[in-house]
Amino acid sequence: MTLAIRVDHVSKNYGELRALNDISLEIGQGEFFGLLGPNGAGKTTLISILAGLCRADAGLVEVMGTNVQTDFRLARRLLGVVPQELVFDPFFTVREALRFQSGYFGLRNNEDWIDEIMANLDLTSKANSNMRTLSGGMKRRVLVAQALVHRPPVIVLDEPTAGVDVELRQSLWQFVSRLNQDGHTIVLTTHYLEEAEALCQRIAMLKQGQIVALDTTANLLNRYGVTAKSGSADVDLEDVFVNIMARDLV
Repeated sequence: MTLAIRVDHVSKNYGELRALNDISLEIGQGEFFGLLGPNGAGKTTLISILAGLCRADAGLVEVMGTNVQTDFRLARRLLGVVPQELVFDPFFTVREALRFQSGYFGLRNNEDWIDEIMANLDLTSKANSNMRTLSGGMKRRVLVAQALVHRPPVIVLDEPTAGVDVELRQSLWQFVSRLNQDGHTIVLTTHYLEEAEALCQRIAMLKQGQIVALDTTANLLNRYGVTAKSGSADVDLEDVFVNIMARDLV
């Protein structure tokens, strides 16, 4: 299997808090992979290390075979990250924000791809709107567009649909699923079991900085007798993990 992401015995401490404890994980190119766990499990810390925003205290992390510490510039070009937080520059329009993001990666004449991204994320009508005038859902779409503007082969979505409307969730997943079908590797963290069940081929479950389960989505759900399709509403993973994790890690 050709690897998109390799995490080899990675640990990270914040003072006395051990955020990641000897994590090892391999994600193949073209996978749609779920990284799930309750708040404080270490998901965002792992993503921050992948993106070069913080350094692991031990271990090795590679994106498409590139070491994220020793060759940060190349590794960062290979990765697109949609963060949890709504981080934006209030002084620019949507199109300007995407042009600047392109420039950060040395891309010129990127207008055609910018137009395509905006069309797929229903942002075309907001192209000339100032970022600070957008709704929370629209700002979330712009974050997704910024992560995709340099056409990275690996895309990390850190709870991208938390607190957004159903229409945005559906349009976003249609677009991201198409990217996955085109060969992009997708890594998703979510608190909605329905999303993980519908989209992810494999899932790693984290608790207290450790991987406590790693298998195909179907196998994991069958193992615990859990399904998100038993009702019309999403199942929040915080409630699921209370029951599941207690069986695996006391």
